[in-house]
Amino acid sequence: MPPARIVFFAATIGGIGVTARAIMTGPPPLSVSVALASGYMALLLAGVFVLRLRMFADAIIRGPRDARGVVLTFDDGPDPEHTREVLDLLDGHAAKATFFVIGHKAEKHPELVSEIVRRGHEVGVHGFSHDRFLSLRGTKHVRDDLNKAVRVLENITGKTPALFRPPIGHTNPTIARVADELDLTVVGWSVGARDGIARTKPEDVVSRVGRGLRDGAIVLLHDAAERGTHKPAGIGALPGIFEKLAAKNLVVAHLPDWLRDN
Repeated sequence: MPPARIVFFAATIGGIGVTARAIMTGPPPLSVSVALASGYMALLLAGVFVLRLRMFADAIIRGPRDARGVVLTFDDGPDPEHTREVLDLLDGHAAKATFFVIGHKAEKHPELVSEIVRRGHEVGVHGFSHDRFLSLRGTKHVRDDLNKAVRVLENITGKTPALFRPPIGHTNPTIARVADELDLTVVGWSVGARDGIARTKPEDVVSRVGRGLRDGAIVLLHDAAERGTHKPAGIGALPGIFEKLAAKNLVVAHLPDWLRDN
C-alpha cells in the first residue's frame, strides 16, 4: 500500500477518534480543532492534486524495479496537424508511445486514432470532455464521462481501452472507483514536461525532461493543446529528448510491454 494512503487512513481513523472523544468529554480548544481540520484538508487535497502519491488510485507512475528504458506518453490529442508530426518523429526513432486522447477530439478525428494504432502505438482514455473539475463531480457524471470516452475508442479501434490518465492528473475515491469498474488502469508519470503551457519553450522542455530520464521513467508530453490550436513545446523538444536518451544509453520502452511483464 502506498505510504500516502496509509497516512490518509491513519488520519481518518484519528479524526474519528477525536470526534468520538469530543462527543464524550467535550470538544478540544478551537485552535486545536482548526489545526486538525486544516491538516486533514491539506492531506486530502494533496491526494487529489498529486497523482504520484497514489493516495486514492493504484496509479502506474513509473516502471517496475527491473524496467529498462523510458516510456513516452502524450496527452490531449488527437490534433490533425500536430499528432502526425509526433508520429513521424517517433517513427524516425523506431519508438512506440502511448497517447491519452480526449474523447470528443477522438470522435471528431477517428482517422487519427486509427492511424496512431496502425503505426504501433497504444491509445488510452483521457476523459471525454477533459473536465478540469472532474474530481469535484458526482459518481454519475464521472461514470458517464469515462464510459462515453471508452465507447468512442471501442467504436474506432474495435478494442476496449485499458489505460486511463485522469484529466490534469487529479483523482479521488470516486474517479478511482469508476476507473476500476471500467477495468481501466490509471497511469500517471514520473517526469512532467510542462509543455502544455503555451509560453513554454522547447529548450526548457528538453532541459526539464533530461534531468528525469532514467530507466523506468514515464514522461508526460502533449501532442495537442488542451484548448486551441497552438503547438505544444514538447513536439519541438522531441529531437532534443531523443538526443538526451542516446547520451544516457537509454531506449524508448513501450508501456504495454511493462504492464504485460508484471
